[in-house]
Amino acid sequence: MARPLPSGPLAPLRRLALALALLTGALALPAPAGATTTAWADVPHGYWAKPAIDFVAHTHSWMEDYGATQFKPDVHETRKYLARAMFRTFAPGATVDPSIHFDDMSSTDPFYRYANVAVHRHWIPQAGSSFLPNQRVTMIDVHRALVRALGLWDVAQGMNRFHTTDGYTFHHPAALGVIEVGMLLGLRTQHADPSLDVHPTSQLRRSEVAWSLYRAYVVKTQDTWEISSLEADGFENIHVGAISPAMRKVVEFGLKYVGYPYIYAAEWGSATPAGYCCGAQVTGGFDCSGLTWWLMKAPAGGYDNTKIRRYQGWPLLQRSSMDMATVGKKLTYREARSGDLMLYSSDGTTIDHVDLYLGYGWALDSSSGLGGVVVLRVADGWYRQHFVHARRIVTS
Repeated sequence: MARPLPSGPLAPLRRLALALALLTGALALPAPAGATTTAWADVPHGYWAKPAIDFVAHTHSWMEDYGATQFKPDVHETRKYLARAMFRTFAPGATVDPSIHFDDMSSTDPFYRYANVAVHRHWIPQAGSSFLPNQRVTMIDVHRALVRALGLWDVAQGMNRFHTTDGYTFHHPAALGVIEVGMLLGLRTQHADPSLDVHPTSQLRRSEVAWSLYRAYVVKTQDTWEISSLEADGFENIHVGAISPAMRKVVEFGLKYVGYPYIYAAEWGSATPAGYCCGAQVTGGFDCSGLTWWLMKAPAGGYDNTKIRRYQGWPLLQRSSMDMATVGKKLTYREARSGDLMLYSSDGTTIDHVDLYLGYGWALDSSSGLGGVVVLRVADGWYRQHFVHARRIVTS
């Protein structure tokens, strides 16, 4: 089977260029003004997260937890260390809230102050009467803490209320909002080696946390337009038109995969099973047309994920975005409705991207610029400018 073409487009283009440069090794992660570098005993030159590690543990001491020459990038981060990094980064002068206590951490514990402030500021939720200081943090935990610190909680909560105009609220993972906002801010990175890619429930190593903390700092201090853009995009009241019960199932199935990584030629939500017809992948993830297959394709040619999604789907034999564009009637943007395939061209000539339209200017999309699956606005910006035509496969 022909492999799909690369899915290159993703606004903003600056972030796409950065993602591609990191993947190809052509460019190191750019550091903010005033950043300095250091020689770590365990972080080699050229390591994917070294500039971020330098910034959060050398230029600043936010994650300087093991001395000046050891960072331990492969060690899993725990709640107490995340609390300390958040405290040092966002509230270094904060005092404790005397009403907050933990049954697993005394007030004399060296991490108590950080845990107390983290709970008080809602960066890290208390677990009943405990803090669970040594529990490993996940991508969701880190995104939640940073979304809170960046003042975008209302945006995340708006995403959680994703609904239709006739009053149906979509069922979805509880952390959808913070995953979505974190993805749109680039808090999760895409790796050249897909086996290193993380998912929302993945336990994060210190290198991944360093990246996320670095990105949050850049957003807060330099790229503040990213915050205002999210606030202006309508996430606090995100809705689509009335859609059929069949399309509700599609949308709710797709929302389960927000935050999954972009992987070239990938089309499955986990490592592919033995004997899979269409090429193996080492972990769950999708390229643009692979996500479209995952959501919409009816069983055919050895491909069948109906045991996972619990609905049949629709005929969709074509695998690449280019091939998908060659079939069926071409619809304009105004004619598009929920369930249609939206097709785009980066150069104005070749179709090289596809996503699934949800209605009212929103789509489910996977592309390399944001590193994976997101719900995003396609009514303006790059997507509207590079839209070519839509294709309808849902006929009822």
